[in-house]
Amino acid sequence: MRILVTGGAGFVGSNLSLAFKRDNPGAEVIAADNLKRRGSELNLLRLREAGVQFEHADIRDPSDIAALGPMDLLIECSAEPSVQAGYGGNPAYLIDTNLRGTLNCLEAARTHDATFVFLSTSRVYPIDLLRALPLETRCNRLVLPSGAAGPGWSEYGIAEDFPLTGHRSLYGTTKLSSEHFIEEYRAAFGLKAIINRCGVLAGPWQMGKVDQGFMSLWAARHLYGGTLSYNGFGGHGHQVRDVLHVDDLYDLIALQLTKAEEATTGVWNAGGGANNATSLKELTDACSTRSGRSLGIACNPDTNPADIPWFVTDSRKVSRTFDWRPKRTLDDLLDNIFEWLEVQRATLEPLLR
Repeated sequence: MRILVTGGAGFVGSNLSLAFKRDNPGAEVIAADNLKRRGSELNLLRLREAGVQFEHADIRDPSDIAALGPMDLLIECSAEPSVQAGYGGNPAYLIDTNLRGTLNCLEAARTHDATFVFLSTSRVYPIDLLRALPLETRCNRLVLPSGAAGPGWSEYGIAEDFPLTGHRSLYGTTKLSSEHFIEEYRAAFGLKAIINRCGVLAGPWQMGKVDQGFMSLWAARHLYGGTLSYNGFGGHGHQVRDVLHVDDLYDLIALQLTKAEEATTGVWNAGGGANNATSLKELTDACSTRSGRSLGIACNPDTNPADIPWFVTDSRKVSRTFDWRPKRTLDDLLDNIFEWLEVQRATLEPLLR
């Protein structure tokens, strides 16, 4: 068994590489990465100590992928992950990585008859339609009215059949375009491909920034000090996201690979769901309790064109099919992140303060 994880030194890729090696010690696991994102170099020691082979490679270059050799399973985790990427500048790197890079990976999987696992995103759903949901403010968060429902949405969140008409950010467009190409590769070449539309993913070793990785960012600023702000939608911090622990994502993928015939059709929403959703204001309170520090959170009412006020993943389809549900609660996740920040403080504080 030879497993290739692209983006393998990133947050998600490194955690999946380590988990697959742990559960398949006889497999050869290769983590390939261009190390562009700051902090990814910190994962190289973790990978090496676990017996995961690291290769410096850029998926934008087909020759780099070819040099990695054949594989039985290709997990495509490499991406420019920021939904704000490409705005106010040249979107070339975003498009080259998230679309052309995925096409290069698809070709590698086709060439070697490998199973292909693609991490898509909840941001494929259109911004205007998500902003048009009948949200209400209750306590410190936005909520849907009790019993409210519409096409592809309900109290359970956003489902796979939510309408796709409209704009979704440059980032979301690259991911949806990749999904379409994967569907065509399934039909044209019989490619075995799993598409998971992931909500917010979080956990230890995520180098959080303002535009991506807000759970780690919020925890690090509370523990190490620094500034934070509630951005957009009035600047109240009421916007809501559900969050999935990266270890729960691994559990799902491992289950899907045991039921590949079902998993390699359609798309699957994979998120923490309503039970693991939080507003920024609620997250601030939770981080203050854990750190013993209260930050004066700035208020910036201006809304970024790519931002949305509320997203909760309806994962009922994937739960029914694979008998999967997140095992780690939001409290578990925050405890894991704070423990990591404390243990690795000497290394992480200069990066995340």
